[in-house]
Amino acid sequence: MLNTELPRIITPALPGPKAAAVIAKRKEYVPNSVSCAYPVVMEKAQGAIIQDPDGNLFLDWVGGVGVLNVGHAHPQVVAAIKQQSEKYLHGMFNIVTHSGYVNLAEQLAAIAPVKGNGKNKVFFANSGAEVNENAIKIAKTYTGRPNIIVFSGAFHGRTLLTMTMTSKKAYTKGVGPLANGVFRADFPYLYRLPKGISSADALDYYLARLRKVFEECSPADQIAAMVLEPVQGEGGFIPAPLPWIKAIRKICDENGILLIADEVQCGFGRTGKMFASEYWKSVAAAPDIITTAKSIADGLPLGGVIANQKIMDQVPIGVIGGTFGGNAVACAAGLAVLKIFKDEQLLARSQKIGERCIREFKKWQTKYPIIGDVRGLGSMIGIEFVTDRTTKQPATEFVKQLIQLCVKKGLILENAGVYSNVIRFLAPLVITDEQLTVGLSILEESIQELSSR
Repeated sequence: MLNTELPRIITPALPGPKAAAVIAKRKEYVPNSVSCAYPVVMEKAQGAIIQDPDGNLFLDWVGGVGVLNVGHAHPQVVAAIKQQSEKYLHGMFNIVTHSGYVNLAEQLAAIAPVKGNGKNKVFFANSGAEVNENAIKIAKTYTGRPNIIVFSGAFHGRTLLTMTMTSKKAYTKGVGPLANGVFRADFPYLYRLPKGISSADALDYYLARLRKVFEECSPADQIAAMVLEPVQGEGGFIPAPLPWIKAIRKICDENGILLIADEVQCGFGRTGKMFASEYWKSVAAAPDIITTAKSIADGLPLGGVIANQKIMDQVPIGVIGGTFGGNAVACAAGLAVLKIFKDEQLLARSQKIGERCIREFKKWQTKYPIIGDVRGLGSMIGIEFVTDRTTKQPATEFVKQLIQLCVKKGLILENAGVYSNVIRFLAPLVITDEQLTVGLSILEESIQELSSR
């Protein structure tokens, strides 16, 4: 079975000849801007293993960038897709009703930790960017306000509105002007506190920075929503500190502002909870709206916006919708994913994987000065590399070389962070213990090898 195999490179170089031919054709017909630095072509994939057309096996610690929490081609998902595809593939939900949409909405409404009376509703679209954009429309129609606040390090998508919301402006090169009414505050990146700010003063510092937005950009009574990731993804796998979240929730409540949790990457079990916002709810700071996508349907295009019915039913007819949102086959996959989480106890597995990785990564931190910080929640963990622990100079080139060295040994990794100096851990939660052991060995061996050069 492919899903129990270990990484194995059998060609003298990567890519092998068959994979190289596919990559050459890609360069001929696909825009260069859709970049890919990995010498990997997928022929088959199961669990946490990818096989290329030359027979090389790779251990996947990227998982489609957080899309494959239940693994590649999970048999139950494949069976659900086949069963649904034999009935019908699509019916636009604004025209006809299909039970997959309704049943998946019902299950998500029941488990989502959003603020309110428990009577929640769900709207489906196709991607993280789409659900984030729709969440903003929902917040604006509910509050009657024009502006939003987002945070440094954020990634929310690449549509006009969401790339405006996204912090890294390399994603917007040459496509301005951007959307109006989007203002940015500082996210608490505690490892990189500004010089002169102590840990004890960090909360006050970041709250003061937020209040500056009210003073200098938009008064609070014109802010519809604050949007943030419970654990920043592209920003470097930085968890939002719970004391800060509690303070943000209080500010939102005092000013009639909705709090939106972007759980596109951190949702669906990645943090050891189905939604990372469950940690917020545990300190009485639940969000008003949750957006989710990526692992919701194990690789099929689907995303959801979840909020209390009071908020959802304020939206005028026609403001939200779309041709493919809540596609029948994608919803069937989504229902299968929820069942897999329950049957295979993947939330507990996420916690177990995370605990093991944190232990290992912290050990490495004491051995290798190149590792500056280890952080995360559940099995959503980042390792930040620096050339100097005192100056915290980002080791961007080291991480770039580390990724290429690991892939040559059969381990696929991806970077993250403002400076691209963070290795992110996004392995499928169905990874076997043996696969995890081998992956950790490859990663440490590669860190050691590069560090000694």
